[in-house]
Amino acid sequence: MTFLPDIATLAAFTLACLVLVLTPGPDMTLFVGRSLSQGRAAGMASMAGAAAGNVIHTMLAAFGLSALIAASAEAFFVVKIVGALYLLWLAFQSLRHGSALSVSPERGAVQKPLSRVFAAGLLVNLLNPKIILFFLTFLPQFVTAGDPDAAGKLVFLGLYMVAFSLPFCAAMVLMAESFARSLRRSPRIMRMIDWLFAGIIGGFAVKILFASRA
Repeated sequence: MTFLPDIATLAAFTLACLVLVLTPGPDMTLFVGRSLSQGRAAGMASMAGAAAGNVIHTMLAAFGLSALIAASAEAFFVVKIVGALYLLWLAFQSLRHGSALSVSPERGAVQKPLSRVFAAGLLVNLLNPKIILFFLTFLPQFVTAGDPDAAGKLVFLGLYMVAFSLPFCAAMVLMAESFARSLRRSPRIMRMIDWLFAGIIGGFAVKILFASRA
């Protein structure tokens, strides 16, 4: 199965996914906040919508980047370098500003149909330029310029990341109130996550910057 990355690449990618899923961001704020406002079913619907958005981003990034590889391996390498610089910037921002989980129950919140909650989660991810840029810069770090199986590997890695995150996100939804409260009351844990995120993401970026094009 040529679309499967090697064991070392998959292990590194799994570690990165674990750090990413534990780092508070727009997705986590969205479905944890919805859980607090409308209950677990709404939280799950919001989470499913966000995951669907990530699947779409995976497909767009994979086929767009694979087309770039087919056209020019050199251009794809430039994309990886730009992506590495972007990941370094994300690591710096994490250390400078820290993670933020801004969620609290909305008093008197209007109960929305689950279909609308799902659509809101989908649109938040589809229209977020930071998420688009992240997929375009993060996934390429795990394939090689000139790889003829890059498209399949990019699709696999993107879908793997979505599937890997779902159990963790579902647990956050089920324990939304205690989860949000514990994070707000544990700034040291949040800073540890920030440093871990910066270390892992920054490490991948540095590895690419000092790697040869071959």
